[in-house]
Amino acid sequence: MNLINLFDLSLKGRKDKAALEFKGKNFTFGDIDCRSNQMANFFVSQGLVTGDRICVYVENCVEMIDLFLASAKTGVIFIPINILYKEREVSHIISDAEPKIVISDGELPGGFESIKLSDLIAKVRTLNTDFVPVVTNGDTPASLVYTSGTTGLSKGAILTHNNFISNGINLVTCWQIIENDRFLLALPLFHVHALANGIHCWLISGCTMKLLARFEHQKAENEFLTFRPSLFFGVPTMYIRMLDLASDSAQKIGKFMRLFVCGSAPLSSQTMTDFKKKFGHDILERYGMTETLMNISNPYIGERRPGTIGFSLPGISVKIMLPNGNLASIDEEGEVYIKGPNVFSGYWKREQATIDSFVKGYFKTGDMGICSDDGYITLKGRKSDLIISGGFNIYPREIEEFLTEQTGVVEAAVVGIPHETRGEMPVAYIVANENYNAELLEESCKKTFASFKIPRNFIVVDSLPRTALGKVQKHLLPKS
Repeated sequence: MNLINLFDLSLKGRKDKAALEFKGKNFTFGDIDCRSNQMANFFVSQGLVTGDRICVYVENCVEMIDLFLASAKTGVIFIPINILYKEREVSHIISDAEPKIVISDGELPGGFESIKLSDLIAKVRTLNTDFVPVVTNGDTPASLVYTSGTTGLSKGAILTHNNFISNGINLVTCWQIIENDRFLLALPLFHVHALANGIHCWLISGCTMKLLARFEHQKAENEFLTFRPSLFFGVPTMYIRMLDLASDSAQKIGKFMRLFVCGSAPLSSQTMTDFKKKFGHDILERYGMTETLMNISNPYIGERRPGTIGFSLPGISVKIMLPNGNLASIDEEGEVYIKGPNVFSGYWKREQATIDSFVKGYFKTGDMGICSDDGYITLKGRKSDLIISGGFNIYPREIEEFLTEQTGVVEAAVVGIPHETRGEMPVAYIVANENYNAELLEESCKKTFASFKIPRNFIVVDSLPRTALGKVQKHLLPKS
């Protein structure tokens, strides 16, 4: 089976059902099918064949969905590019992926030749709405998604039809997504959070989706109250912003919502607690990566434990490994290893990097975690974020979680800075509100942590630099 075989449950089986709302326009699943058929016919007219690549540099729009579906129908490899990327980042991806076609909203950074989206729309809408999909299988590459590249040049993760299929079926099943759901999607489609989770859950379940060009916190209240969704996927920064909504609006939203899901960056326990108090819902936190899509999730039925990511999803094996290659014991910290049909087939043109990323079939995530005696997994931070001070290991997330629980602290990031005798020392960057008191915060840290974990400086900043999906880019923090 390939993706189109699965999506036909909605594209053909629910062809007359309301499928999508975008900028005031409404589409049925049949409309989406026909539009993507036209796009597939355009690909054929350009000589694209199975295995060729297209790069897409556009913001959220219906055409982005058309392009992805047309790629799946023709066997072309779909490569979304973060629209926040500048010349260096775009140049690297295009040079590395060697696409046959590049599609962009406007001028492409770096001066690369591209087809403008407005010109593409004019060409495509004259083409035939019938198309017979090319025969592909589950192992056929469907997409090449580049990692965020915060520690070097980004690598392209090869995601197959089977990767997407297993991921989508898992989420629709475990989160009980059905065609009666109303799904509000405000995440960028260039990222797997929206593409692999959002779009796939929508097409598999046949629910009705409203797509936003972007999340705008000033408009969030109106979007929720007018569309009245039952399902929402977000990142921590979105939920932090939603806490600013008036209590009566939050209560109204909570009454028609069924499920709030959070991922792509750690959700603090404090945010989860505050959200429950205001909206009446426990946010469901889960854990995934570009290379593996979704791995682990808190349960839909059962305890959604603050600070944890829950249990492995069906068919996925997870183990916590020590540096010496032994399996970690209960509550013993180690690196999270993942194996399953969701795991990518390798890095594009990076054979050695692919080999180095696997041990006996398990993908080494680079995330550190522990497993409780009842099976809940808790992430402790990135292995690469580890601060070693005087021979002691410090994981920034532990300190960050505590800091965000303190009065006056809105967000926090902890990094290591060089130190002559101890190697590194932790420093905290704080986004504060009017209730912030630096002396009280430092005193609280002294009462809570061992001396080597206490930040040696608390630096107040207006905001933390983040990726489009909310991950803090610690290397961009101002130097202390």
